[in-house]
Amino acid sequence: MINDNHLLLAMRIKAWGKELGFSDVRITDIDLSAQEAGLSAWLAAGYHGEMDYMATHGLKRARPAELVPNARRAIMVRMDYLPNSSPANWRALELEAGQQPQQAVISMYARGRDYHKVIKARLKELAERIAAEIGPFGFRVFTDSAPVMEVALAEKAGLGWRGKHTLLLNQQAGSTFFIGEIITDLALPVDAGSVGHCGSCSACISCCPTQAILAPYELDARRCISYLTIELKGSIPVELRSLIGNRVYGCDDCQLYCPWNKFAQSSAQPDFDVRNGLDNASMLALFNWEETEFLDKAAGSPIRRIGYVRWLRNLAVGLGNARRYLSRANLPTSEIDHALQKRLTHPSELVQEHVQWALEQ
Repeated sequence: MINDNHLLLAMRIKAWGKELGFSDVRITDIDLSAQEAGLSAWLAAGYHGEMDYMATHGLKRARPAELVPNARRAIMVRMDYLPNSSPANWRALELEAGQQPQQAVISMYARGRDYHKVIKARLKELAERIAAEIGPFGFRVFTDSAPVMEVALAEKAGLGWRGKHTLLLNQQAGSTFFIGEIITDLALPVDAGSVGHCGSCSACISCCPTQAILAPYELDARRCISYLTIELKGSIPVELRSLIGNRVYGCDDCQLYCPWNKFAQSSAQPDFDVRNGLDNASMLALFNWEETEFLDKAAGSPIRRIGYVRWLRNLAVGLGNARRYLSRANLPTSEIDHALQKRLTHPSELVQEHVQWALEQ
């Protein structure tokens, strides 16, 4: 039974969340039974690729109550990540970078501090404030770190709606934000869910370099550049390498073409400011990093999770694509060739394979 105390607590939770830097805080129930059929079909089609943890947990992803004993609610949060220094025409500049064959394109979210650390720390602070107010309670905090359908919960909570590219969209903030949650046993009042506002727009589908969005709301992760450059541990399929272009960690194309991102909000969090010039770095400069330099400069960054070998793998593909572009334009490739040849004797066969492919472009 929801009473005035619960309503007051919910209001305070939202206020505390804003004080901690969250752009919005909403509350929802955790019933995702309506999502189970779609999740089962997606897994059965193999669209999750090598992300075995998704199949391992199966329908548990649609059953948050299995994560926290007596769970009733999810306190959902979003935090904008567009760097505060981003100019008004940031989308145009990002698209232009994708057309510069020797520039390394790294997803905007990954250019600063690892969001897992930032958001989890703030969620724990929020939970501590709640406990200070009401005493101990049951909860766990997550952000892209548990077998739970976060976008579905965020949509139920009213943080936004699932776009046709499967990302969450918000009328006031586009899609350049992270989401996280506190799953709790508290009986809190819930907020109204969101409705979709994509209409007949299909910009995200038509712009995808690898055509990973098979249909509205249907993503084959095995073709997604973010999957190929981050989640995939082995060789990038040869037929997809040329389509990756100069995207060496993730891909933002479906966000850059989405008209809702004209409303994207700059972040007030210095954690998401660009580090090590990763918004304007050449692939050659990054490819020439030795492992110690990679580990040092990627410290505290989401990039570090792929490790040095996959970092070189991705850059080799990007350099191969740049080499092909320069060759067709009758421009010199000697600098790229020299860097690639130095890596031909790398102890990793994965690196050797992709370097050899690059030299053949």
